[in-house]
Amino acid sequence: MRNPDTFDVIIIGSGPAGFTAAIYASRARLGTLLITGTPWGGQLMLTAEVENFPGFAEGVLGPTLIKNMQQQARHFGAEILFEEVMEVDFSTNPFMIRSGDRTLRGRSIIVATGSSPKWLGLDSEARLRGRGVSTCATCDAPLFMEKKTVVVGGGDEAVEEALALAKYAEKVTVIHRRDTLRATKILQERAFQNERIRFLWDSEVREILGTEKVEGLRLQNVETGEGSEMAVDGVFIAIGYNPNTDLFKGKLALDDRGYIVVHDDTKTSVEGVFVAGDVRDPLYRQAVTAAGDGCKAALDAERYLGKYQS
Repeated sequence: MRNPDTFDVIIIGSGPAGFTAAIYASRARLGTLLITGTPWGGQLMLTAEVENFPGFAEGVLGPTLIKNMQQQARHFGAEILFEEVMEVDFSTNPFMIRSGDRTLRGRSIIVATGSSPKWLGLDSEARLRGRGVSTCATCDAPLFMEKKTVVVGGGDEAVEEALALAKYAEKVTVIHRRDTLRATKILQERAFQNERIRFLWDSEVREILGTEKVEGLRLQNVETGEGSEMAVDGVFIAIGYNPNTDLFKGKLALDDRGYIVVHDDTKTSVEGVFVAGDVRDPLYRQAVTAAGDGCKAALDAERYLGKYQS
């Protein structure tokens, strides 16, 4: 009889990467535990509608997609623990995970903790997330067809967001607190040449206006202190992402930005510990690529267990 606190695979994280890994691992008849973290579900829980995940011709609500993944993982036998991981120890195998008042052990681990967008820190921003405030133009741009939108930021990510939005929105205003962009020259050239994109320099967003949805912005010029307001339908925050890797500092190799270092697709610096999704991917950050990573990590964990634990 299996020890109830020991699993073949423990998955840390509950976005598309984590739940896909749980589906594959449990379907392979591996003893599988997924620890969701809090809040659970990843960034899709903040996405109003997902139109680019295969299989949903008319789109699907982000929370619905995640809950469907959760049900599918449970259908194949995965256990799901709605708690936060407090501590990990990868120095010996089985690996140790402390969550709540339980000490759990996994013969393999899949890290799928994702990344978190950097926010402006405004109360109004938090209140209107998913109701006109977004961090992903690739995900949400089609929802703003012929509407007025704003991108906050000045780096590559901000310009890429603006270019993606310009395919749909009537107008895209890039708001930057400096008077020059930090984006690469080729991206700047594309944005400057796009007739739908304009720039508002030396400015900061002080408040996002609206009750049930975004209706406008209250701005301030950082040089003069002058305030102004702008009517907009959507606000895209593009000031960067932070990988959720604090738990793994000193446990796994991280790069200079804090992302988990990966080799051979899903392997980390510790044998038997695998990684999937945005916690290792600063480039694509899509639900479908995270799900693909989760699939690969589960398959690699299965092979690892078959080779070393048989």
